[in-house]
Amino acid sequence: MPVTDVVIIGAGAAGLMCAFTAANRGRKVMLIDHANKPGKKILMSGGGRCNFTNMYTEPANFLSQNQHFCKSALARYTQWDFIELVAKHGVPYHEKKLGQLFCDNKSSDILGLLLSECDDSGVALHMDTSVQTIEKTEAGYLLQTTLGDINCQSLVIATGGLSIPTLGATGFGYQVGKQFGHTLLPTRAGLVPFTITDQLKELCTELTGTSVDCLVSCNEISFRENILFTHRGLSGPAILQISSFWNPGDAVAINLMPDHDAHAWLTEQQAQRPNSELKTLLGEIFTKKMANLIAEQWFVSKPMKQYTHAELADIAEKLASWKVVPAGTEGYRTAEVTLGGIDTREVSSKTMESLKSPGLYFIGEVLDVSGHLGGFNFQWAWASAYAAAQFV
Repeated sequence: MPVTDVVIIGAGAAGLMCAFTAANRGRKVMLIDHANKPGKKILMSGGGRCNFTNMYTEPANFLSQNQHFCKSALARYTQWDFIELVAKHGVPYHEKKLGQLFCDNKSSDILGLLLSECDDSGVALHMDTSVQTIEKTEAGYLLQTTLGDINCQSLVIATGGLSIPTLGATGFGYQVGKQFGHTLLPTRAGLVPFTITDQLKELCTELTGTSVDCLVSCNEISFRENILFTHRGLSGPAILQISSFWNPGDAVAINLMPDHDAHAWLTEQQAQRPNSELKTLLGEIFTKKMANLIAEQWFVSKPMKQYTHAELADIAEKLASWKVVPAGTEGYRTAEVTLGGIDTREVSSKTMESLKSPGLYFIGEVLDVSGHLGGFNFQWAWASAYAAAQFV
C-alpha cells in the first residue's frame, strides 16, 4: 500500500502550488485529481490569458464571514512573491488595468510553470484518480482511491468550489469538511452575470455587446467599471463584482454617467444648446444606438428647451441611479467563484489546518474566502497553498 507524507486532492491553482512548495521542504507529496488534465480552470481564466494576481492585493479585496482570516496567509506569500516566480520562469506579462496582471501569451504559461515546479521537486501527480472514502487513522489518513489504498500523514483539500461544473467542479471538498465535523457556510455563485426580468429584456437584447463605464452599487458597496449588455441580461466587470454583494430581490443602482453630475449637466445643456434633442446629447456620452433607445424607451426625446425643471430632474435621476432588480444570476455555470464554503473559524489562519481533525488542511476556494474580480482569487490560492505547505 502506497505510503506518503502528504496527499493533496485537487490539481488546480492551490493544489499545484501547495504540492511543489511542500515537496521543496523535503516532503513526499502525492497530488491526485479526478479530472483528466490538471489546471483546467487556470487555462480558461482571464479569457485564456490568466489574470494570475493583482498588484494591489490586500485583505479588503476579500469576502468572508471571518474577515481577519485571510490576513496572515496574504502577508506571508504576497503578490510580489508570485511575480518573482513568474519572472524566474521567464513568463512575459503585463498590467491590464487596476493592478491586474495577465500573461502576454497564454494561460498555459502559468500552468506550465506550476507543473515544471512540481516536476522539479518530485511531486507524484496522478490524474483520473477518484477518492471513494477517507478515514482518520492513528498515523494520519487512509484514502480508498481508484489507484488503490493510500496512507498519508497530512491530507490537503484543494478541490475548489462549485463554479463552472463543466471543468469538473464538484462539492467534494465540502463533503470532506462535513465528514470531519466542519460547518459549511451557505454557498452561492459569485462574480457572475445577472439575468434580467421581462421589462428589461428588450433593452438588453437590443444593446447586446454594448459596454458602458458605470458606477454600480448595491448594499452600500460600489464598483466603477464597465457593464456589458447581453441577450441574457447584464455582465461586465462592474456587474460581476457587485453580484457577490447582491441577494435575491435586491435592487442594483447603476450610475450611467459617473463622470458627470447628471442634473447639472442636463441643466447646462438646456441653457447652452436649447434646440438640441436629448438623444443627440446623450449620443455624445453613449453609443448612438444606446442614446436613442434610452431617450425613446425611458423618456420622450425632444429639444432640451421643451423640458420642465421637474422633467430634467426625473431624467437625471434615472441616468444617475438606474434601478434594476435582477431576476437572478447565471449561477455556477458561468460563475468565477463560489461564495461561502468551509467556515474559516474552524481552520487555523496560520497553517490552514482543521481545528476539528489534526492533519487535515483546506486551501483555496473550498474555504469561505472569495476575492474580488481581478486576480485576487488566484492570489488567495497561492497564499493559502503556501501557508499550508509550510506545515503539512
